[in-house]
Amino acid sequence: MRRLHHLPLSPFSRKVRLVLAEKRIEVELVEEKPWERRMEFLLLNPASQVPVLQIDGLTLSDSGAICEYLDETVPEPKLLPDTPAERAEARRLANWFDDKFHHEVTVNLLYERVTKKLKKSGYPESARIREGVSNIKFHLDYMDWLTDQRRWLAGDTLTIADFAAAAHLSCLDYVDDVDWARSDNVKDWYARIKSRPAFRAILADAVPGMPPPPHYADLDF
Repeated sequence: MRRLHHLPLSPFSRKVRLVLAEKRIEVELVEEKPWERRMEFLLLNPASQVPVLQIDGLTLSDSGAICEYLDETVPEPKLLPDTPAERAEARRLANWFDDKFHHEVTVNLLYERVTKKLKKSGYPESARIREGVSNIKFHLDYMDWLTDQRRWLAGDTLTIADFAAAAHLSCLDYVDDVDWARSDNVKDWYARIKSRPAFRAILADAVPGMPPPPHYADLDF
């Protein structure tokens, strides 16, 4: 049994889905609303967080741990580079998006606009949205520098850093919160990764009552 418990607009779920698809590992997708704290799900992950992957007789949680497990057990195509220095850079940037970008941007935009609505837990806080809108500019500028210096975010090859970044940006793009005109480099990078077969299922996601903007699934923007 290969089963991924996920939430469509969870960037951490999307990162794992992208890695699974890139490595051509087929899994059953089970949508989970972690805030409901279902007992069956809590038994899989007491933290009640997605994603949770059931594979090889194991139950794995934490998107970073899951991705590293997949890269070690299904080594092709590899998503962590050959040298220790290159692997360190890929891990650093993956953590940048899953920690710094997540707290400064994703939480303030996606969670305020979408998660609160799904949870029926109140209205978006305008101050937090303004903070997210301001913060994403800094991150896009940093990505512009990275993509000007390198073919992919962490170097010459596609790595887990690219999937971590694309997972967050794709969620924000679903609610039209990414200014793609700010950087041609970032837009070109995203177009390349968005065009990969691994991205097809992500672009087909639909949240009831929340349609994405027309460009969301357009490979040419």
